[in-house]
Amino acid sequence: MNHTLTEEQIAVKEAARDFAQKELLPGVIERDSKMIFPTEQIKMMGELGLLGMMVDPKYGGGGMDTMSYVLAMEEISKIDNSASVVMSVNNSLVCWGIEKFGTEEQKEKYLPKLTGGEWIGSFCLSEPEAGSDATSQRTTAEDKGDYYLLNGTKNWITNGGTSSLHIVIAQTNPEAGHRGINALLVETSSEGVVVGAKEDKLGIRSSDTHTIMYNDVKVPKANRIGEDGFGFKFAMKVLSGGRIGIAAQALGIAQGAFELSTKYSQQREAFGKPISKHQIIAFKLADMATDITASRLLVHQAAKLKDAGLDFTTEACMAKLFASETAMKHTVEAVQIHGGYGFVKEYHVERLMRDAKITQIYEGTSEIQRLVIARNILKAAT
Repeated sequence: MNHTLTEEQIAVKEAARDFAQKELLPGVIERDSKMIFPTEQIKMMGELGLLGMMVDPKYGGGGMDTMSYVLAMEEISKIDNSASVVMSVNNSLVCWGIEKFGTEEQKEKYLPKLTGGEWIGSFCLSEPEAGSDATSQRTTAEDKGDYYLLNGTKNWITNGGTSSLHIVIAQTNPEAGHRGINALLVETSSEGVVVGAKEDKLGIRSSDTHTIMYNDVKVPKANRIGEDGFGFKFAMKVLSGGRIGIAAQALGIAQGAFELSTKYSQQREAFGKPISKHQIIAFKLADMATDITASRLLVHQAAKLKDAGLDFTTEACMAKLFASETAMKHTVEAVQIHGGYGFVKEYHVERLMRDAKITQIYEGTSEIQRLVIARNILKAAT
């Protein structure tokens, strides 16, 4: 599909692939097994410009388009999804959200640190009783005049133990429902921010996932993003962009599994010939290639709409839904193609299978994607 890409986009894709092969692949199995956060690798990603790809250069970013971002995400995700989820959150949810909706002061203060990797950001929306139902925020931000008093608990926070800045979604006016929610920039060095234990997860095991508690944290009014009550709308807007990033992650997982399976099937022999010569395996590869290509087209469509300044909500949901389902389905097939070898860590596909599952869950479950798609297409049909 490179014929549809610019020379700059191809260069970005190749640079990300080279970095993933040289810097992420060595040690990826050990990091996953021992839940070791890829600190040095993330620092290098910041130096390479992978953590603030779409941010204006005047704030230290790469000034790239969304297409370049998803191309890089795919390449990183073929190798290490604990690294790519850091990249996704920092680019899509944190940097893009601040640049798109923040004040000039907020942009100048935070974006240079986030884009260069000096700081990592977290997006704090989910709660123990508020996952898919993002309107049910129990974390409160009480208006105290020139500051908010923040109290509550956030769950499943990516980069929770390593981030220096949280975007926290909290309820200020319960009577106003979702129109009373605000988005606050909270520095993790603030008094009252407590980080819980690192979660022991099925996949993306070396990524830093924690519960975060806020106990009487004072947040200056200057750290609110947008007007009073804009928080829920802000969250929905950045999540739409974030879904493009996770769709690209799922695409990378599926592509990585496909490449490993193709190579293995050409080397492994059974009944006197490579297993790729057996129709039952060849057909599996054909199905994988077809679904992956369809996923890529959906991801690229959503990215192009976003770059054009057009509404991309439905297309982002479609891309995430299809790519994540493809990743889960075909990483299972990749393990099957590898046979017994697919069941051991050395051959990588079992890790990709475990990583694939979360793409059907975070930044909106597959069920939520279907709900949004159905709502939008029915609305358009009336």
